[in-house]
Amino acid sequence: MSNRFFTYTSVHGCFIVSISCNVNAYKWIKQKFGVTMSVRGISAMLRRMNFSFTKATYTLAKADEETQAVFRKHTFAQLKKQVEAEEIDHLLFEDESMIRSYQALQYNWFPRGKQRKVPTYGKHEGAKLFAAINYETGQVHHREEEKADVDAFIRFLQDLLSAYPNGTMAIILDNSRIHHATGLQPFLKEHPRLHLVFLPPYSPNLNPVEGLWLWLKSDVVNNVFFEKFYKIKLHVGQFMKRINKRPLETIDRLLVRL
Repeated sequence: MSNRFFTYTSVHGCFIVSISCNVNAYKWIKQKFGVTMSVRGISAMLRRMNFSFTKATYTLAKADEETQAVFRKHTFAQLKKQVEAEEIDHLLFEDESMIRSYQALQYNWFPRGKQRKVPTYGKHEGAKLFAAINYETGQVHHREEEKADVDAFIRFLQDLLSAYPNGTMAIILDNSRIHHATGLQPFLKEHPRLHLVFLPPYSPNLNPVEGLWLWLKSDVVNNVFFEKFYKIKLHVGQFMKRINKRPLETIDRLLVRL
């Protein structure tokens, strides 16, 4: 049920209210219920009802919730059992991202008339980042590259093999083309202690490295313009060093939900 100002959606017998026009909603309330309320009063009422003023968010339409549930309850559960039984020595999540010389602008509080202005050259230069999180320790490994191609991915896998010189390693990752590339197969055969475990398609919500990217961008690079490429790498490196000094925070923030 909907009208110009409110949209009602029934969920488990309850009505979820979406206000499309805060300023004039009081008119609809007066017409519908015979009650006069100010915009401020409406906002206060909705807060008391545990509503928040926020935007809708995207979800991947092609994601299969049943497949994701199977991964959680069976595939990932089995991997954890193998870690506990010491059949797997190192369990990591891996992903790639890009940090541009300028990122998205976020809302912040500024004095009136003194809104911060972030310069830009209008170009999309940046760094391709590879990262992996150790599920048990919270340790984060990363590598910057100019391209996110198969060769760069192999170099990052070599970094991980060097970081964990002994024992079997299982890496959970998405279905990116470079993760399935033909050029990767000889490397995997050469290093049989390295095993790739693929997430269900369209399942970034199951990869905590996605949360790492959000953390990095929010904490370091959003609302910031990097005049020189090397400064991006410098700030990213400083961020990684900082969080690796507090691995329990990484576990609490990114891994506990799994």
